[in-house]
Amino acid sequence: MFQTLSASFFYRKNLFIQFALLITIFSFIGCDKSASQTPAPLEQTIPNVKIAPPLMQEITEIDEYTGHIEAVNNVEIRARISGHLEKIHFNAGSKVKKGDLLFEIDPKPFQAQLNYANAELERAKTKYELAKNDFDRAENLLKEKAISAEEHDARAKNLRETQAAMLSAEANVYTAKLDLDYTQIKAPISGRISRELVTVGNLVNPNGASTLLTTIISTNPVYVYVDADEKSILKYRRATKQADLKGMPVDLAIADETDFVHHGKIDYLAPNEDRATGTITLRGVFENPDELLSAGFFAKMRVKSANYSALLVPENVIGFDQSRRFVWVIDEKNQVQYRPVTLGQVQGKFRVIKDGISPQDLVVIEGGQRLKAGTTVNPEPIVLEGDKP
Repeated sequence: MFQTLSASFFYRKNLFIQFALLITIFSFIGCDKSASQTPAPLEQTIPNVKIAPPLMQEITEIDEYTGHIEAVNNVEIRARISGHLEKIHFNAGSKVKKGDLLFEIDPKPFQAQLNYANAELERAKTKYELAKNDFDRAENLLKEKAISAEEHDARAKNLRETQAAMLSAEANVYTAKLDLDYTQIKAPISGRISRELVTVGNLVNPNGASTLLTTIISTNPVYVYVDADEKSILKYRRATKQADLKGMPVDLAIADETDFVHHGKIDYLAPNEDRATGTITLRGVFENPDELLSAGFFAKMRVKSANYSALLVPENVIGFDQSRRFVWVIDEKNQVQYRPVTLGQVQGKFRVIKDGISPQDLVVIEGGQRLKAGTTVNPEPIVLEGDKP
């Protein structure tokens, strides 16, 4: 029995050793197989890019501002006298000329007042003539010593009093004539009139909250107001050698226009800066014969300053890095350099670069989408066509 157990034990031990040996062999075979299947590293390719020096071109510096259009003249039509509105002599929204009759207020009370004033004037003139005759007689009597000095003085004072009363009556007549004239309300300027704000039969009152009847605005020319920063104003003054900038050319575009087809000039510069915004108001004046420009419209105004030589690159080569703009530049070792730039105005498909590159730099024009600083590239020189960017 002991021999049987011993044989069984050695048999099991032999099986275990064979099993462990097989596992070890398969492990080596697996390691060798996986090592033989590991792919070889790929060779790194050098990206191809197209490069060119920035384009140098003579340009006119242009600043663009957003502003609004205003009428040169804007008049509120109000009554100067109190009375009932009797007639309206215009169509809402039509053009009127200076002196055209617009409204009529009932004139009868004012005609009666004028008649009364004329009658009072005639009475005052009669008294004045009588007092003058009395004074003339007193002058002669005083020379003959047939009248006392006191009587002469009394007649002289009466003459002055009646003369003052006559002048007062004349003033009343003048006032009554004015009131009668004010019953006809006429256009003080030429322009386009709004709708009537008071209809016939209503009482209009010039006192306190004066009744607004309508408004008239001039249409040609028009003003455009914009706000410019301090540095721009200094730049314009140096370019024009004029403190008030009068006559400086400006261009205008309205909401549905892409080109600045309206041409005018600056005619006003505010005398002081707005401390809250750090800007100064500029005003351009533009002809408006077809009345395309209306008061209240938003508009874009361009101000042209000095000519200068500028460096330009295509707009699409400029990269965006958070708040900064940059371009890729190639050095003498054909390695990419990151170059932050300061942008200027747009010139067609090009952009002015104010700072960050020089005329000798070679800028990546094509193939710069996935570049990193320090990357070696295979550059292909090209020439920028930018005679008319």
